[in-house]
Amino acid sequence: MLGLMAAGVLLVGVLPGTASAAESDPRVGLGGGWLDAESAISNLKQLAHRDKPAGFVDPTNPGNFGYVASDLAFGGKYTFLGNYNGFNIVDISNPADPKVATSVVCPGGQGDLSVHGNLLFMSVEESRARVDCGSDPNIGTRFQGIRVFDISDVMNPKQVAAVQLCRGSHTHSLVTDPKDASNVYVYVSGTAGVRPAETMAGCNNNPADGEDPSRWRIDVIKVPVAAPEKAAVVNQPRLFTDPKTGRIDGLQNGPLAPKHPSGQDWRPTPNTNACHDITAFPAIGLAAGACQGNGILIDISNPANPVRIDEVSDPNFAYWHSATFNNDGTKVVFTDEWGGGSAAHCLATEQPQWGANAIFDIVDRKMTFASYYKLPAPQSTQENCVAHNGSLIPVPGRDIMMQAWYQGGISVFDFTDSAHPREIAFFDRGPVDASKLVLGGYWSAYWYNGNLVGNEIARGLDVFALAPSAHLSKAEIDAASQVKFSQFNTQSQPKITWAPSFALARAYYDQLVRADAIRQPQKLQVDQSLRSAERLAAHGQRIAARALLRATALQLRDPQHQKLKQAMLDLAQSL
Repeated sequence: MLGLMAAGVLLVGVLPGTASAAESDPRVGLGGGWLDAESAISNLKQLAHRDKPAGFVDPTNPGNFGYVASDLAFGGKYTFLGNYNGFNIVDISNPADPKVATSVVCPGGQGDLSVHGNLLFMSVEESRARVDCGSDPNIGTRFQGIRVFDISDVMNPKQVAAVQLCRGSHTHSLVTDPKDASNVYVYVSGTAGVRPAETMAGCNNNPADGEDPSRWRIDVIKVPVAAPEKAAVVNQPRLFTDPKTGRIDGLQNGPLAPKHPSGQDWRPTPNTNACHDITAFPAIGLAAGACQGNGILIDISNPANPVRIDEVSDPNFAYWHSATFNNDGTKVVFTDEWGGGSAAHCLATEQPQWGANAIFDIVDRKMTFASYYKLPAPQSTQENCVAHNGSLIPVPGRDIMMQAWYQGGISVFDFTDSAHPREIAFFDRGPVDASKLVLGGYWSAYWYNGNLVGNEIARGLDVFALAPSAHLSKAEIDAASQVKFSQFNTQSQPKITWAPSFALARAYYDQLVRADAIRQPQKLQVDQSLRSAERLAAHGQRIAARALLRATALQLRDPQHQKLKQAMLDLAQSL
């Protein structure tokens, strides 16, 4: 988010296991420095770091807002790095040696990116932006909205469309229609002030009676894939309307929490007039909107006409920021960006419910609160820190997410038990400046084709790999790494599937062993069968391997063993 300051709130109470970390946590007290800070890592391996390239960083002021590194998108062997001054395209085919392929200077703020085929979409929010990507804000035609680039030649991206919007684009989400591959839809969340009518006709900030205000809505852009220059707004749905009264400002924050013990009134003001971020999950026909004072569930079965079907509020949330579904669509994780991303809100003195995640179970298309999760290691007053962008890691049979926490680093946590989430891996650096708060830290941290990729605001790109631990076995990591996407945008969540493999079967076996849910002698029998079948298959004895897998699988009759049983049967069939 950054730049949109929100108010914090109070919840009395402490969450076990997340309130504060022990002093022995290696993340506490790390030494600072822009490019030479101390770091701490657990159950991850850092493969590479690349500083921000020249033209996208101010060497005299690493936290300069004009050069903030922002969101990430992925396509093929490339990661697309957003920046307030444009974007960079980096070849990550060798994750240990990322190489900048090309850079595009195109100032305008936010710079959130998505990729679809040969098209790259970019959010532009600031009034300094120009239609032609020029750098001098005093000349040229102003632009706030969605840029569309043709990236068929990755080395030479060309802007082919620029859709002007009344509130610009703080973020956007690509939504595909399973029944129509010829078009893609872009849901745009604009959170800036409404533009003056003289810069864009039809914008209205203070409407008279009967006039249509440019707030309390999102913008839906339809983009013909073969003719992106025809991209245009086709709908501006009022997702916050009260169904009983018809008021378009029908969603608010709900009851206010008590004042902070300091006496400051940090409570949010009822004001849900836009979504900050919307995560679409086309395979299940749903989207989750993090909308300032509310989390909402949206039916997107008709992508051009999204409809709100449920909403929740929380007096402990200051600013609903982003959302992530689990792969089954039975849970959603909402983040609270208390302080707008530029404040130190991971202090030991603060409650773990502030600036955290809220996990909801989804039953019959309704959301029910399950728990909070917050970075468990307190950070210093020199580090802007709060919940921010993350994505699922495709470990079969589990709900695992990696997440950016600005200068709190990266946290990997398991929310398979939605009531009891727990951290299983992390990486953190010390503050950009040990003497004062300088804007920095991870804006985004996403999994892509076997690697964890983070974009640090002030420092640049990092690439990590998962390391086996008591929390995550080698087979689970291997099974996740076998999932490959041709493209990935975290706000356009794909349905993950796993092909039959020995790693998949072994992953389910390891999970049963970890949970003490499979006992001897069956435990040993399954282990030996998997080992023997893999050796047989490797030596071309597929019929014998198949028979062994089937015979062992059919002996798994406990309901807890059904995923393992099915994985072994599927593997046998694939042989």
